[in-house]
Amino acid sequence: MKAWLVAFASGALFGVGLLVSGMTDPGKVVGFLDLFGAWDPSLAFVMVGAIGVHALSYRSVRARNAPLFDDRFHVPEARGVDAPLVAGAALFGIGWGLSGYCPGPALVSLGTLSPSPFVFTAAMAGGMVLCAVLRKRFKS
Repeated sequence: MKAWLVAFASGALFGVGLLVSGMTDPGKVVGFLDLFGAWDPSLAFVMVGAIGVHALSYRSVRARNAPLFDDRFHVPEARGVDAPLVAGAALFGIGWGLSGYCPGPALVSLGTLSPSPFVFTAAMAGGMVLCAVLRKRFKS
C-alpha cells in the first residue's frame, strides 16, 4: 500500500473522530474553555482518550527501527523553550479561545461551507505566511 494512501486514510479517520467527538463545533470548544461560566467538560474526555491511545501506542511504535512507510522517524529536534515557541503557543491559544477552532477541526469544518471556518483558515494561512517572512527577515 502506498504511503499517501495510508496518510489519507489516517487523516480521514482523524477527521471523522473530530466530527464524532464534537471538536468541530466551536460552541462546544468555547464552552470547554469557559471554566468560570457554563463549563462543558465533555471535551476533556476526548483529550484523555486521545492521550490514552497515544500513550499505549507510542512505546510500541518507537520500539521499531523505522516507521512502516518511511526510512526514519521525523521527530522534532528542538527541545528548548524559546520566545518563538511561547509566542506561537500564545497566538494558538488566543485564536482557539476567540474562534473555537484549532487547525485540524477548522479544516474538517470547511466541508460545512459555513463562513467561520473559512475566515479562520484564511487567518491561519496568513499567520503562517507572516511567520515565514518574519523568520526569513530576522535570521539574516
